[in-house]
Amino acid sequence: MPRSKKKCPTRCASFPELEKDLNNWVVECRQNGHIVTRTGIRLRALQMSKDDKYKSVKPSMFVASAGWCTRFMNRHGLCLCQRTKIAQKLPRDLEEKIESFQRFIIKYRKEYAFELSQIGNMGETPMTFDLPSNRTVTGVGKRTVLSCLANGSKLPPVVIFKRRTLPKNMQFPAGVIIRAHEKGWMDENGTIEWLEKVWNKRPGAFFKKPAMLVWDMFRAHKTDEVKNVAKNMKTTLAVIPGGLTSVLQPLDVCLNKPFKDRLRKMWSEWMCSGMAKLTKGGNLMKPEINLVAQWIKDAWVSIPSEMVEKSFRKCCISNALDGSEDDAIFDDTTEAADEKESESEDDAANIYDDNAGAAVTEAEFNELFGESETDSDFEGF
Repeated sequence: MPRSKKKCPTRCASFPELEKDLNNWVVECRQNGHIVTRTGIRLRALQMSKDDKYKSVKPSMFVASAGWCTRFMNRHGLCLCQRTKIAQKLPRDLEEKIESFQRFIIKYRKEYAFELSQIGNMGETPMTFDLPSNRTVTGVGKRTVLSCLANGSKLPPVVIFKRRTLPKNMQFPAGVIIRAHEKGWMDENGTIEWLEKVWNKRPGAFFKKPAMLVWDMFRAHKTDEVKNVAKNMKTTLAVIPGGLTSVLQPLDVCLNKPFKDRLRKMWSEWMCSGMAKLTKGGNLMKPEINLVAQWIKDAWVSIPSEMVEKSFRKCCISNALDGSEDDAIFDDTTEAADEKESESEDDAANIYDDNAGAAVTEAEFNELFGESETDSDFEGF
């Protein structure tokens, strides 16, 4: 008979005792308010399979695959529940600030006729890796500086790890700039270093072509020394008004989420591959920082150039001055593709119990935003 017409369309459990105890663990974590993801279930199942209590479960036979996790959830009435999106609170004078910013962009684009390869966006985004287990949550904290150009090019990322020094003998992947900071911050010195080692190395910078750099109102972006360095590079600074990065910053509007989704997928695959090590206390160890740097590089490279181009047009930064591309701000194809890709990820949602009706929330990434200031702060740059 067709499988859909069978009395029991899903497979029977091959390891019923293990699944019973695993389901009890999920329910207990839910009741205690702990994070429960598909990756956490698979890791917990692999850990349980090594216990003498489940001698019938041979490690070589049980790999806790993604397919097994789906069937386990179906057998025990578990499903995925997407976390409600929390948007940035927009200012009351939203339209006035957006219009003023767009006038500033159009004014200097007409005056200097910037090439698309000389219009860029830079932003810092904090990243954490949550390692859910039965007792503890361990994390690796860092800040990633991403930058791109309106023609679809992506500049090398800068990764700032929250630590005092970097390991001396550790090899890092090429194409990524690695820095260490005791607090994991991007300060004035770091901003100047980025301008000199990343922005000033972009194609066309050697010939001193006029350029425009769009970034947020982070304090380190507005110091006199940073402005002087940018001026010597013939770069016009366009500072996004406070509270509007979710509307006017290409990285925030279209690129940060797919980048983080790709990065989380790589981390999940590494966790489930058995390469993650345990401490003496039995807790999961954080990945090596050179491996994290490689993940960041691969995730950033995998972002399509077309998505980068659309992000600038959607924020009204690189649209044609004759008005022929003004409808690009209503183009949601990039966001729709991003949402579809996100829904296909195993770890994009949390575990939800249909019988109990309560969800376990997932730890969210903190959003970097500037201080709220007036439009006059960027009119004179």
